[in-house]
Amino acid sequence: MSDNLSVFQRLNDLASRSYNNNQYTFSTFLSAGEISDYYTLYEGKLSYASPKLYGGTDNAERKIIRFGSEKEFGYVEEFPIVALLIKPLSAKFSDDLNHRDFLGALMNLGIKRELLGDIYIKKGNGGIECCLFCLESIADYIMENLTRIKHTSVSVSKTEETGYLTEPTLEPKMIQVASERADGIVARVYNLSRGDSLELFQKELVFVNSRLCTENAKTLNEGDIVSARGYGKFKIDELLNVSKKGKQNIRVLIYK
Repeated sequence: MSDNLSVFQRLNDLASRSYNNNQYTFSTFLSAGEISDYYTLYEGKLSYASPKLYGGTDNAERKIIRFGSEKEFGYVEEFPIVALLIKPLSAKFSDDLNHRDFLGALMNLGIKRELLGDIYIKKGNGGIECCLFCLESIADYIMENLTRIKHTSVSVSKTEETGYLTEPTLEPKMIQVASERADGIVARVYNLSRGDSLELFQKELVFVNSRLCTENAKTLNEGDIVSARGYGKFKIDELLNVSKKGKQNIRVLIYK
């Protein structure tokens, strides 16, 4: 609870400063859990300061909150987010780097996690490429100091061409369930027993549209994005026909 309160205190201070001084204020990057707490506990309390969330791309899990609006201030101040392209100097001699490798190298530079957004990795014929979203204030430091990840020498540069790196790979899957209940859908998507699915909700490991979901009987709708910690993320793409036995056919898209 103390961590929740400290997050709220920081956000409340930013909201108050924005509202009282007629200026935009920005949080650092919030984790998925902190964003869920914001939606559940604080969104209504801070709505007076016109908060908006963004993480560099619409698919981002880690996001910054901006307080203030163009309607109130008469101008727009963009989010202080920079996209960095990180890639090996030589694809031929590159290690098979993963998310943990990139994040570990950044942490070894003494950079706090709250200054960093999402990390996207694409592996292709041209080798590994990584798109990192970070606060503008830390971008130059990363470009100057991140020269090696494991045994791989890398280059780091600013980029505005992030689409091909951040666009998620979605794998369609057809499932059949008794109803649109969240626990039943999670069970079918990840091939779990109903009991194991229920346990995910009880342990507060399921998020629907970035909000913590403990209501296992919650009805899911088209467009809902569900994240189950330890299993992954999927989107309810389309509610299809009902089978002759009364089962609901659903097409989901699984984030790979």
